Amino acid sequence: MANELIKNLVRDFIDIQKLNPLDRPERINDLFTRLNFLGKIEDFNWVRDIYEEIHVKDRGGKTALMWYDLDTKVEEIYTYQDLLIRANKLINFLKSSGIGKGDPVYLMTPVFPEQWVTFLATIKAGFVLVPTANNLTAYELGYRFADLKPKVIIADPKSAERIDQALGDLKPLKIVVRGRVNGWTDFELTQSESESAEAYPTSSEDDILNYFTSGTTGLPKRVIHTATSYPLGHLSTASIIGVSTEDIHLNLSAPGWAKFAWSSFFSPLIVGATIMAVNYEGRLNAQEYLSVVDNFNVTSFCAPPTAWRLFNLVDLWKFKFHKLRNVVSAGEPLNPEIIKVWKDKFDLTIRDFYGQTETTAIIGNPPWRDVTPGSFGIPSPLYDVVLLDDEGKEITKPFDVGHIAIRLTKWRAIPLFKGYSNEEKNKEAFRNGYYFTGDKGYFDDKGNWYFVARADDVIKTSDYRVGPFEVESALIEHPAVAEAAVVGSPDPVRWQLVKAFVVLKPGYSPSYELAKELVNHVSKSLSPYKVPRKIEFVNELPKTISGKIRRNELRKLEEDRYKKGEKSENEYTF
Repeated sequence: MANELIKNLVRDFIDIQKLNPLDRPERINDLFTRLNFLGKIEDFNWVRDIYEEIHVKDRGGKTALMWYDLDTKVEEIYTYQDLLIRANKLINFLKSSGIGKGDPVYLMTPVFPEQWVTFLATIKAGFVLVPTANNLTAYELGYRFADLKPKVIIADPKSAERIDQALGDLKPLKIVVRGRVNGWTDFELTQSESESAEAYPTSSEDDILNYFTSGTTGLPKRVIHTATSYPLGHLSTASIIGVSTEDIHLNLSAPGWAKFAWSSFFSPLIVGATIMAVNYEGRLNAQEYLSVVDNFNVTSFCAPPTAWRLFNLVDLWKFKFHKLRNVVSAGEPLNPEIIKVWKDKFDLTIRDFYGQTETTAIIGNPPWRDVTPGSFGIPSPLYDVVLLDDEGKEITKPFDVGHIAIRLTKWRAIPLFKGYSNEEKNKEAFRNGYYFTGDKGYFDDKGNWYFVARADDVIKTSDYRVGPFEVESALIEHPAVAEAAVVGSPDPVRWQLVKAFVVLKPGYSPSYELAKELVNHVSKSLSPYKVPRKIEFVNELPKTISGKIRRNELRKLEEDRYKKGEKSENEYTF
């Protein structure tokens, strides 16, 4: 019965997304209200009940994925039926290899079609998918494997070497995609299995997705999502993006991050759209990427603020974008001047939205609402979003800054994650009937919400989250470093740069050479986006009476210097 109700809700949502945007809000509110009070959901499998029962049945021959490699110019096309068949074959291979419900499957590849196949296979079979960024080092992988031991790893050849270094004595099933590596099974061998596969009867209590995300203290936290939190929860994301069945939707996001699941997988597949996927290596070539948007008639396009800023540096007059109607941004606030450029040149309004790995889209500018420059929009009715003061009391007065939180007492939002694997982290996040996002903001007298800053010390740089503890730990391993504190330093392109304040041991003196040595030292352990771009040598660090580093003081110092255009004598930028 619940399955039929959910299927009908999703069918209604698909129909709503086809309407003129101005005709959607009331029906979206009603649908989300019904979804909010479904309660515990038993025997629901999103691949079986939505992807197969609705989309494959109604549009199995429709193109689900158009994949294009920007470097090789190779293009591949997969229908809804194609992806399902490949996913079923992978399921049967894994099951015959002894993989069962709840077993962790790490996925670490570039933007390859096998990403979508593996997502479908793991959700349908009831495995636990662990999307993993393919720029992680062996050190970072080792931490993840210690926290959650892999039963299966699916990776590209370039990632395989680092994975083998990190595994130690662990012996998971290893499958390599688009290449060959000794000791690894070729992914194509999995495709000799049967085209049909059984779906596991998952429920809203069953885990299907785990993500590792940076926190203020300690190493990355493991975020646990269920068979309903992302698969149904991303109705909020799809509604804010405005994607519909007829769209060709492109999301510029690297696999391994929640944003990829948000906008490259769930949102377009919920409504039966066509996904455009672009793979490239190295730095983003803005000119070539925008050419794909233009040449492939992309109608809906999502990119992080860093990319939008880069796009504005190319000659935009070369592009027509005749088909493009939805343009959205997420990650951190987008500069109003960038929004103005796209409005003036193409009559397209870039709409900002906000959410976390722990959630789906919480707040955003839906297509039926005029964008207020600087605002990331209004709360989705799928969430009960509130603003809290430092004492935990709800703020009702416009323009008062507070903690962005989700109230759980009226209903527990379906999209909200199940929790962290670490119970101490859960106690910090879930308090007094609220989930604290860790972000601060305010709303104006018209109901528009604005992002102010992280409430904690997590750094937001180029759409990545960086926990200071990881970087500080790597720095302290260098023989010259006595103490280190890492904060975000304001930057016009990346929002923040990773900056390290370093106290040296006796016998060492500040110099460019030593700063460069520290940068190189950190780069051996951590991913490139975590490596400090600024090093400042100081005599001491500000601390509390109990000896904790006051990163907030250092962050405030950086913000004041940025406004004045100043820098320290012993500061070096890379």
